[in-house]
Amino acid sequence: MSNSIKFSVVSESNSPAKTTISTRGFQLVVDEPESLGGTNTAPNPVEYILAGYAGCINVVAHVIAKELAFTPTDLSIAIEGEINPNRLLGRDFTERAGYKGLQVKVQTSAPLSEALKNQWLKEIENRCPVNDNLSNPTPIDFQIV
Repeated sequence: MSNSIKFSVVSESNSPAKTTISTRGFQLVVDEPESLGGTNTAPNPVEYILAGYAGCINVVAHVIAKELAFTPTDLSIAIEGEINPNRLLGRDFTERAGYKGLQVKVQTSAPLSEALKNQWLKEIENRCPVNDNLSNPTPIDFQIV
């Protein structure tokens, strides 16, 4: 018996650079900065990846902190990465289209020993679903219907 939970989104294009996405009764708007042909009215797809990653780390960090019997006061998560837009724009195919790498910084003012910090971070990395998706290939059935 599977304990899987299914998540889904549906997207409707508003323009070549802007789309509205619906999920569980919520709507998100995706747009590109003007430099990439958008109107800069919302985050772009790669920024939403970082936002989803930070949100996932937040949830998992709190779950694990509770298991380790501490409260991560003033928890903040900063994530950054670089992409080369040349593949996206069809100019050069030598580099991948996605992030070259991501730097994740988790910060809390909770008084933690080095051993507890390391254990907490290791468990966050191990148990965060978005981290798993970004760190490992995920089979994708990509089709036009």
